[in-house]
Amino acid sequence: MKAIFFEKYGKPEKVLSLKEVAMPIPEDYEVLIKIHATAINDYDWSMVRGKPYLYRLMFGLFKPKNPIAGMELSGVIEGIGSKVGKLKVGDSVYGDISQFGFGTFAEYVSIHEDAVVIKPDELSFEKAAAIPHASTLALQALRHIGEIKKGQKVLINGGGGGVGTIGLQLAKLSHCHVTGVDSGEKLVMMKSLGYDEVIDYKKTDFTKTGEKYDLILDCKTNKSPFAYLRAMKPTGIYVTIGGNIGSLLSILFWGKILSLFTKKSLQILSLKPNEGLDEIAQLVIQNKVTPEIDGPYPLEDTARLIHYFGEGKHKGKIVIRVSGQ
Repeated sequence: MKAIFFEKYGKPEKVLSLKEVAMPIPEDYEVLIKIHATAINDYDWSMVRGKPYLYRLMFGLFKPKNPIAGMELSGVIEGIGSKVGKLKVGDSVYGDISQFGFGTFAEYVSIHEDAVVIKPDELSFEKAAAIPHASTLALQALRHIGEIKKGQKVLINGGGGGVGTIGLQLAKLSHCHVTGVDSGEKLVMMKSLGYDEVIDYKKTDFTKTGEKYDLILDCKTNKSPFAYLRAMKPTGIYVTIGGNIGSLLSILFWGKILSLFTKKSLQILSLKPNEGLDEIAQLVIQNKVTPEIDGPYPLEDTARLIHYFGEGKHKGKIVIRVSGQ
């Protein structure tokens, strides 16, 4: 099978290559999935470069433990292990597989059956690949931790990416006033999606405008906890879903201390993969939520696309079509 393969860390264009590799064989509880579409995430950007270095404790200290990156997919089951009980050959599935492994930048992957769920027929493979990771991050951050309420004032930092564009739509379902922060070249697209206000982070620091928000969803985490507190209402909630490691550690440390002195809350989301995915899928099918897709692109473009992701220029979710549908 064809796969995007790497044996050492480095710049995506230098270490990634399209190779013919052996087809995986499903173990007892695994399913063999023919991948129709996949998508690029922050994990892929970090895994390929081996940066931040702290991530190497998970990905491999000196070289990658898994030579094929990718954590999100949609496809069809073509083989099953002897103890698989939930799924069968021919099932169309999708999901965020990161709890069990990686390897979706390939024509096939063998993964534990609990890593995926049945794909509704109404969802195309490309839409299905675009929603598992980003949409559940947005849903869990806004609903489960942020406890979003009707009419709130919400800000999304990194509003033009996969999580941000889904988060906007979920916030709008709660009739919130939503401000999006991202680079200037994304602002027109963001306004067209429904943001009430947009901010170019290169020109304006949203934490210094004097505006206060009930809920902040942060996809970047590139400021100090005290800057975020400045932009929050007295009972405001801040939720980060990832970003700069140093800033995340600072949020973790100061969030616990500051909770003793203020009603403002600083929270870090620990994602539960695929939790809430069925709800998101129904919203997409009902046209209440639409994933913003950048692509689809061919598998051989993966190295360039990971670099493109790292530059933060993508609009919505970068989707790769792996096989014909």
